[in-house]
This record gives sequence, structure tokens and C-alpha cells, in this order.
Amino acid sequence: MDSTSTYDDSVSALDGPVHLGAGAARRSGAPRALATEAVHAGRDDLARQGLHAPPIDLSTTYPSYDSRAEAARIDAFATDGADPAGPPVYGRLGNPTVARFETALARLEGTESAVAFASGMAALSAVLLARTAAGLRHVVAVRPLYGCSDHLLTAGLLGTEVTWTDPAGITDALRPDTGLVLVESPANPTLAELDLRAVAHACGTVPLLADNTFATPVLQRPAEHGARLVLHSATKYLGGHGDVLAGVVACDEEFAGQLRKIRFATGGVLHPLAGYLLLRGLSTLPVRVKAASATAAELARRLAADPRVSRVRYPRLGGAMIAFEVLGDPHEVVSRVGLVTPAVSLGSVDTLIQHPASISHRIVDADDRRGAGVSDRLLRLSVGLEDVEDLWSDLDRALGPVR
Repeated sequence: MDSTSTYDDSVSALDGPVHLGAGAARRSGAPRALATEAVHAGRDDLARQGLHAPPIDLSTTYPSYDSRAEAARIDAFATDGADPAGPPVYGRLGNPTVARFETALARLEGTESAVAFASGMAALSAVLLARTAAGLRHVVAVRPLYGCSDHLLTAGLLGTEVTWTDPAGITDALRPDTGLVLVESPANPTLAELDLRAVAHACGTVPLLADNTFATPVLQRPAEHGARLVLHSATKYLGGHGDVLAGVVACDEEFAGQLRKIRFATGGVLHPLAGYLLLRGLSTLPVRVKAASATAAELARRLAADPRVSRVRYPRLGGAMIAFEVLGDPHEVVSRVGLVTPAVSLGSVDTLIQHPASISHRIVDADDRRGAGVSDRLLRLSVGLEDVEDLWSDLDRALGPVR
């Protein structure tokens, strides 16, 4: 089994309080444990308003009787993309409910700011557009990435040009017009892990964007290792219940301003109800990740010992994702699950399985896909909160008879 450790080793960081870094401490007073921030960040003002649950503001526009002041605020936003001071203006400029989620996610990732979008791909697109607008259209990227991220870069749909390399080749791949280095760790779907600190060092002054969707800030905070941008498909673990579509970038305030201007111009805004669901999802994130990680580690152990499985990949840092290759037909395994749901996406409270070569990474060229370790026999399992024995019984039946 590749990169697999026991539960005690892989999730030991979750066994005690994980305190946030200095960035979060400056914003919230004394440092608070991540589990505490997950519950309280973005809600600090509720008691003063006589509220317990965060309100949902569904307004698209807001009344204003001082058009001169409104013009000045809009001019200020156009200059640096900072959140307009005072009452809200228009839903495309910002929303109070979404802002609560952004504040909370920035606290958990240890960054100054966060900017939310309608999907993970909208968030990545905004980052690329911000860099191309600055005349920096070249991207250095390490495979594997999520299939649609790979396609967006390879097809050059936003005017970007990409150089694919392994981590050791990042420095040599940089050019004067390189605006971004993009990595995932653990990667989708192979769960390959990178030394983010070493990668950030190799980037020099070029911003590193680390997709932290699989790990979440519970298991790692890339900004602490030198990443300037931290991307999440918030659809996954941050929401956690398979009922919200969203993306978010955690970053410094300067870059956040650029992203807000892109979001305003392109309209990739997050709906307020989604912002509310994400804020609620964050409150249980540490508990969900810890519980699912324990089950995933045990399932990975059993799969590694199973003669019907040729290879298992499970991250050293733990988590709820498992990638494994079967000796038989992977499509038959998918067709035979009962408790496990055969579906795309991940990070929900229920366990999902999919065949990446057929779905999430089908859009990637077959040779590139296989070269990145995404074999035709690879299955990706997103472990939920069910009982481990029930899940194993279902997987055991789906794997079929021992031959």
C-alpha cells in the first residue's frame, strides 16, 4: 500500500487542539483552537445583535438615499477591490451572509481574506483571469489535477499557456511571464502528496496556488508552508452534505481585492443560501474529517491486504479519501455497490465511489491521464460517516469473489 499509515499515525494531528497561526490571532485576539474557530468564526457579532443562528440575507439590492456617497464607495471598490465600507450596495459586489463564510474560512486557513465563488471552477477561473489581466498568462502546473482544472489549463480557454512539470522541475519551468504555479496535495484522484514548503521555495516570487480541497484546513494549511493562494471546491468537505455548489480562494487582502473585481465583472457570485450552508458546514468540519479519516484509514488497511486489490493509495497526512486499483473490472465493482453511492464529487457525509478514467478525468488526454498515475483500473473512494463494518461489507461484496 502506497503512502499508507495507521490511523494513529495519519490523524494524530487531530487528536489534540490545533491552534491557528499568528494571522488568525491578530484578527481574533488570543489564538483559538481550530475546532473553536470552526464553530465561532464568522459569528462573532451575533450575540450583540441578539441572534444565535446567522441570518440569511437574500437581498439582491439595497436602498441608498445618498447617491454621492454611493458613487464614492463604488469608485473605491474599482480602485482596489476592497469590501465597500458601510451598508451593502448590490449582490454582485458582496453579500453579508457570504461574507460570514469568507471570514470563517480565512480564519481556518490562516489567511487575511477569502473570496467565495459560485463553484470551484469559477474560483480557479477568477485566479487565472487576475493573472492574465496583469500580463502574466503562463502557468506552471503539476499533474495530477482535478480533470476540469487540467482541461481549463490545457485548452487555454482563458488565454493561459501551461507548462506541465514534476515538482523538481518547477524552478526551471518558470518564465518572465509566469503568473502562477498550481498544485494539488493530496492530488485528485491519486492522492499523491507534495512537500508544499519545498514547492513554494521553488516558486520564488511567483504565487503558489495550492488546491486544499482533499485535505481541508483540518489536516493542513498551505499558507503556513508558503502558498499565497489556497483553493477549495467548497462543494466538497466545507459544505459536507452534498447540497451546495461553491468555490473559495483564501489569500492575502491584496490578491483578494483583485479577485473581488473579477467576481464583480464576471458575475460568478455565490448565492446567499449557499453561503449560509457553507458557514454551517464549517462548524462540524473538524468532527467530520476526524471521524471519516478514522474509517478511511481502516478501510485502506483492509483493502491493502485484499487479494482482489493490486494497489492502495492513502495519504500520510490521513483524510477521508482512498484510491485503489483492482485486479478485476472496476466498472463491475461500481455496478455492485449498494450502501456506497456511485457518484461524482466527494466530501459528503455518505460514502461515494467513482471511476476517474470514465468521469472526473475523462476530459484529460488518455496518455496524460495515465502518465499522471490515473490508471484505467483506479477507483476513488470518498469515505463518509457510516459504520466501518457496514462499508466494508458493501465493498467486500462489490469486489466480487476471490479468484
